[in-house]
Amino acid sequence: MGVRRRYPPYALRFLGALALLGVGAVHIDQYFAVHYRVVPVIGTLFLLNLIGAAAIALLLIVPVERLLDDAGPAVVGLLAVAGIGLAVTSGAFLLISEHTTLFGFMENGYRTAIVLSFVAEGATVVLLGAYLIGLAGRREAGPQPRLA
Repeated sequence: MGVRRRYPPYALRFLGALALLGVGAVHIDQYFAVHYRVVPVIGTLFLLNLIGAAAIALLLIVPVERLLDDAGPAVVGLLAVAGIGLAVTSGAFLLISEHTTLFGFMENGYRTAIVLSFVAEGATVVLLGAYLIGLAGRREAGPQPRLA
């Protein structure tokens, strides 16, 4: 009889965090390369996207649960939910801006940066969503022994 792990595979969490960093990277690229930094409101949102994505991703990458004992699964779960929320919000705002003005700005066409953004957002949702499903399944299984 093997010892059950307390967390789902770390690879899902790590890859989800990398995808989330990809979301932030696309936004900061557009902030500088396409000069979105001069667009009122949108420029600020692009910068905040990078800051939020980087902060959440870094906290998902480091083993914060080792410091938190029993609160670890809840905190890591909330970080995964926050990452999914950021990715979904980014994708939704992009879709809105493709069809109507958003904060006085309208995007047009599906250039490479937009496609990369959708890919990174989708990967974030799938990977961190799978991690959350695994985490929820482990919590429903009841108390589990700690690994040393």
